[in-house]
Amino acid sequence: MEPKTPQAIDACHELITWLVVKLDQFPRARRYTLGQRIEATALQVLEALLLATYAPRGEKMAHLKTANIQLQIVRHLWRIALETQSVAPKPHRFAAEQMVALGQQIGLWTRSQDSIP
Repeated sequence: MEPKTPQAIDACHELITWLVVKLDQFPRARRYTLGQRIEATALQVLEALLLATYAPRGEKMAHLKTANIQLQIVRHLWRIALETQSVAPKPHRFAAEQMVALGQQIGLWTRSQDSIP
């Protein structure tokens, strides 16, 4: 039986889809450095969440921890994008809010794993 797709995966997928469009609009000097790094790290978050979905119970926490750490890296890179004026404040705020929500979903998922015997 296929596991139900966790909400965090859907949220991460939507965030990446939105980010890719914004990253394509970065100035050329930042698109292939900062933009590429943001995209690759966001994809690592999605990968870790997918691995957590299908991992045996004892391995889920490691993947969730990896996803959370990678998300923190994306947040910092996104803040650098704002500070280097690679992204405007309004889209920056939108994505930052989505990242906070994703982090909360990962946190809820992690806490639910703690309660499983």
